[in-house]
Amino acid sequence: MAQHEDMLFIRARDGGVLIVIGIDPGTRYTGYGVVKKEGNKLTRLTSGRIIAGTSADELGDRLVKIHDGLQEVLEAYKPECGALEGIFTARNAMSSLKLGHARGVAMLMLHMHGVELTEYAPASIKQAVAGNGRAKKATVEHMVRMILNLRQMELSEDESDALAIAVCHCNTAGFYSRLRA
Repeated sequence: MAQHEDMLFIRARDGGVLIVIGIDPGTRYTGYGVVKKEGNKLTRLTSGRIIAGTSADELGDRLVKIHDGLQEVLEAYKPECGALEGIFTARNAMSSLKLGHARGVAMLMLHMHGVELTEYAPASIKQAVAGNGRAKKATVEHMVRMILNLRQMELSEDESDALAIAVCHCNTAGFYSRLRA
């Protein structure tokens, strides 16, 4: 983690505000969640899903929709940190390849906006949010709702996953920063 990010988390821990975006990339739907960390309090600023299209649509067109959707969110909320789920092996090689394209667009957008990027293993995200690296999706979603006080709000699976990634970053990146110090 860069010294810049260390300073961001020191500021957030000392009562400052830190804005984090979590992105769950996909070529059909890309989820995003923007979370504000103020001291120990986490608040959802926005979340949603970018509908990139169906498998019948050209991949290039879907990637442009992901780009444009993330552009809007990044310009509106100006996050300082971003987080993605690390690469995992899918059963279908073509699905993995397409997912890699969507991840590439997300990574490029974060880089172009000067947003520090961190990747987390799926088990690390589950551990940070639900306290169990093998937690089921429903458990992770329930914990995201509890942590961010979203009990009555409807969340798509992609949106919930993106918020979980952002919460994971808020809960763990500062810890790792302090460990290194």
